[in-house]
Amino acid sequence: MDKHNLTMLNEFILMGITELPELQAPLFGFFLVVYTVSVVGNLGLIILTEIDSRLQTPMYFFLRHLAFTDLGYSTTIGPKMLVGFPISQHTISYNWCATQLTFFSVFITSEFFILSAMAYDRYVAICNPLLYTVIMSQRLCHLLVAIPYLYSVLLSVLVIIKVFISSFCGYVIKHFYCDILPLISLLCSDTHEIKLIILIFSVFNLVSSLLIVLVSYLLILVVIIRMNSAEGRHKAFSTCGSHLTVVVIFYGTLFFMYVQPKSIHSFDTAKMTSLFYTLVIPMLNPLIYSLRNKEVKNALKRTWRMCPNILFKIHCKIY
Repeated sequence: MDKHNLTMLNEFILMGITELPELQAPLFGFFLVVYTVSVVGNLGLIILTEIDSRLQTPMYFFLRHLAFTDLGYSTTIGPKMLVGFPISQHTISYNWCATQLTFFSVFITSEFFILSAMAYDRYVAICNPLLYTVIMSQRLCHLLVAIPYLYSVLLSVLVIIKVFISSFCGYVIKHFYCDILPLISLLCSDTHEIKLIILIFSVFNLVSSLLIVLVSYLLILVVIIRMNSAEGRHKAFSTCGSHLTVVVIFYGTLFFMYVQPKSIHSFDTAKMTSLFYTLVIPMLNPLIYSLRNKEVKNALKRTWRMCPNILFKIHCKIY
């Protein structure tokens, strides 16, 4: 295939997770369960925090958007990956590849700053409890999620345009989805500028969001240490426990993926790490918030008790 044909690509070939036939069926079953749990968990959290009156607080407003971003980027990747398991040569169209990468970038970038907003919310709740409802107003909460969404859309569109207006000299993506680094490795033109843009914004996103989280929790820790009541300290820790667990897993995975020596970095390592943060983390987050949070568990019980009444009313209206 000559260079002219390669620049007019209609589709890419995705290498997938593994080429071993004996692993295709077990992996398909495993990731189907993971994705199903992720969808049910995150969709359940979104609905629960929307309909339960006791969960209409800033904390659960941000949790709803965290669940939305988790559901967004796992759904961008999961179904297409699952469809590829029984196919010997898994392809993805040029346009869908660009679309998949755009949506994935939007949701994953938004998650950085939603986690930061959640950390700030916990800081205000513990360090300024009397002014909590004043500071965390509805307007501020909407701004703290609207700005990340807008920023992530602009950034993602900028990067995707830079990549897809370039010429490709290859069509085999050594990944199970259209990730930015494997795509860049297929470009014919000089990739220094694109890599520099990605590096600058990646470092900015990681450092700025993590800095907000670290500063928030450092100030929280100072306040907790100064508390005289053991019960007060326990309550303060418990309100942060779920979010802190999610933050450690999310940032820990990203640091493992991107801050490792080049000598041990490979596409296979990137695949395994990507699987964890694209499918496993979105499954774990709703479980962490459901199992560790009494308010969520109580809301789930209340909703479950209401289900027969709701179904009965629907039945009556129908008949």
